[in-house]
Amino acid sequence: MGAERKAVVLLSGGLDSATTLAWARRDGFVCYALSFDYGQRHRGELDAARAVAQSLGAALHRIATLDMGFIGGSALTDRALPVPSEPSPGIPITYVPARNTVFLATALAWAEALGAHDLFIGVNAVDYSGYPDCRPAFLTAFEELANLATKAGVEGTKFRVHAPLVTLSKAEIIRMGVSLGVDYALTLSCYAPSEEGRPCGRCDACRLRAKGFAEAGLADPSCV
Repeated sequence: MGAERKAVVLLSGGLDSATTLAWARRDGFVCYALSFDYGQRHRGELDAARAVAQSLGAALHRIATLDMGFIGGSALTDRALPVPSEPSPGIPITYVPARNTVFLATALAWAEALGAHDLFIGVNAVDYSGYPDCRPAFLTAFEELANLATKAGVEGTKFRVHAPLVTLSKAEIIRMGVSLGVDYALTLSCYAPSEEGRPCGRCDACRLRAKGFAEAGLADPSCV
């Protein structure tokens, strides 16, 4: 028997992160799922993350409390800023300042403590909202940082940042997830769901999800 291959997987409860967790499990990793209660507008995605982690066989699922709401500057953490219902040019107001940098740094710390050397993140640079921390250049730079800023990296056990969805369209991601057994009915991608957790159908995340399912030729189970 070989050594256990551990990985920390960022899990938001959305479509992309669920597919990423399934991908990592398929590749033989023992997955430690990490979600964040970071002051987002709603907690429905955390309920979704719990359900997804259990469904896809995460070895452990942790929810870290990290208040990013005081920073402001994003419609996802500041209720005074409305979530836009129409596309806008440039980086949208739903961008949370440095969020993926903060999340990956926390995942890196947990990975080092666990003796894991692989980090998985479900970012996408094709059908996405234009966030700078979803781009390949960011991921490459963070991996370099991880191997300069940690005891494990300096002593020769290099960290790897995996973004298996980064070059896929949303339709390709959905088809991949279906083949891996992801139950998309458990996921929540909406930026502004109802109190009952129903997606709004108007925000950028909902539009991209709907487009993906339509192009994949599949019905979105969250809307059935």
